[in-house]
Amino acid sequence: MSMNLSWIDDFVALAATGNFSRAAEERHMTQPAFSRRIRALEEWLGADLFDRSSQPARVTEVGEWFRTVAQDLQSRVAGIPGEARAISEASSTTLRFAATHALSFTFMPRWLHALEAHASMGQLQLMSDVQQKCETLLAQNQVHFMLAHGHPGVRGPLDEADYPSIVVGTDQLIPVSAPDDGGRPLHGLPAASKGSQLQWLGYSAESGLGRILKQLRGPTLDRMHAHQVLTAHLASVLRTMALDKRGCAWLPKLLVEDDLAIGRLVSAAPDDWRIDLQIRLYRQRGESGKAAETFWQAASAAAQPV
Repeated sequence: MSMNLSWIDDFVALAATGNFSRAAEERHMTQPAFSRRIRALEEWLGADLFDRSSQPARVTEVGEWFRTVAQDLQSRVAGIPGEARAISEASSTTLRFAATHALSFTFMPRWLHALEAHASMGQLQLMSDVQQKCETLLAQNQVHFMLAHGHPGVRGPLDEADYPSIVVGTDQLIPVSAPDDGGRPLHGLPAASKGSQLQWLGYSAESGLGRILKQLRGPTLDRMHAHQVLTAHLASVLRTMALDKRGCAWLPKLLVEDDLAIGRLVSAAPDDWRIDLQIRLYRQRGESGKAAETFWQAASAAAQPV
C-alpha cells in the first residue's frame, strides 16, 4: 500500500482534538471516510496512532513520535515549490523580495536606489506583508530576501533558525500622539493626570514591531495598567488612528518623521521610551542563483557594522 500525503493532514487534524467527527468536518468528509483514512495510515505504518478506547481518542506513544514527523513533513512539503522555483531560476535575473509594509514605502525605495549606483539589478519582484508572513515566504524559499525591522535584544524565528542577515539601515520606534490645542500630547507617558490611564494603540502578534514592543516595553505597560484600545497588523493603520486622536502609538520614525516635523503628531514620552531599531536584510540559506548572490555581495559591502 502506498502512503497518501493527505493522510498527514488527517492525522494532524485528529491529533489536535481526538474527536473523529470534528476532525472529519474540518477535513470536509464524512466520519466513516475519515476513519478509513486514519486506519489506512496506521496500516501503512504498522502501528496504532490513536487509542480509541478513550474519549476523546488519545495519541499513542507511536502517535506522539509521528506527530513530530508529520509536522516536519508538512513543513518540508510547503517548501518544495519554493525550492523548485529556486532551482529553475538559478540563472534568472529576477530578484524576489518580501518586505514589511512600512519599509516597502519608506526605506526600501531609497535603499535600492543607493545600491543601484554600485551594482546592476535585473527585474525586482516585491511582496509586501506583515513580518510573520514575510518570514514564512523566506522560510519556504518563495523569495530570495526579506527586509524587516529588528532589534539585537529580540530574536525572531529567522534568527533562531540562523538565517544569514545584515544590518542595512536604522530606525527608531517612537511613542507618538495627536497634540492638544497647546501642542502637548493628548495621550502622553506618564499619564497626563494622576489617576488617568494611558490609552495606547498596539500591534497584532503577526507584527515584527509588535514583537519588539511587547518584549521591551510590554512589562512596563502592564505594570502601568495601560489600556490598549486598538490592535492592528500595520504601523500605517496605527498612524491613522493616532492622527484621529484615539491613543498613543509606537511608530517607526521613518513613517512619521513628516508628521512630527509639522506637528500633526508629537512625541508622547521622554526619549528613554524610544526604541532604537535595526533594519535587517535576511537571505535564503544556500545558493540562490547568480543575480541574488551578486545583490547580496553589493548589499553586504554597503551594510552598516553591527
